Amino acid sequence: MTASIALVDDDRNILTSVSIALQAEGFITRVYSDGETALKALIDNPPDLAIFDIKMPRMDGLELLRRLREKSAIPVIFLTSKDDELDEALGLAMGADDYIAKPFSQRLLIARIRAILRRTELAQAGTAGSEEASEAELVRGRLTMDTARHRVTWGGTPVTLTVTEFLILETLAQRPGIVKTRNQLMDAAYHDDIYVDDRTIDSHIKRVRRKFRQIDPEFDAIETLYGAGYRFSEE
Repeated sequence: MTASIALVDDDRNILTSVSIALQAEGFITRVYSDGETALKALIDNPPDLAIFDIKMPRMDGLELLRRLREKSAIPVIFLTSKDDELDEALGLAMGADDYIAKPFSQRLLIARIRAILRRTELAQAGTAGSEEASEAELVRGRLTMDTARHRVTWGGTPVTLTVTEFLILETLAQRPGIVKTRNQLMDAAYHDDIYVDDRTIDSHIKRVRRKFRQIDPEFDAIETLYGAGYRFSEE
């Protein structure tokens, strides 16, 4: 099934050039030149993935993501300027799945899109050939992860995670007590030789913790081992 990609950018040259490139790769594209118009469309008719520019008038990409995350966990890639390191970190903390700095290679953007869509498909498919939901469930103390349905609960309360957040948490929870380095978490969440730095993983971990602490202020199941990485504790 052909994937649909939503592009949100106030630069019409970028909208046109990226849309043409994506259509040439077989994607269906929907373009929006401002965040306010895009928000309603993204909620009413969600695409498979969205690409937001951060710097936009009226409603910037960060505000668009914040309001979208109240309703939807669709994968989001940010387009940023090279000077926007703070915005990149904030965007990831708010639940973006990836970011690319302008000027960017369209080949790189397409590779990132395909990687995220594959992760989404794997998360939704769960264990291949499994007919029983229980076979696809990962239970660790109060945490339950249904890989077939991409659902997470903590003490029975649902937690909404992005695809990247889900894969990072799953990697930690699969082997409680075992320290996972940032490189191991990057390998689990970002395939296809796509480079991300340590700050990206740290931002995702902070976002996951924040989501669980909204449900349980005492949540401390993800431990940081400074200089080593992270581990999941069932206790």
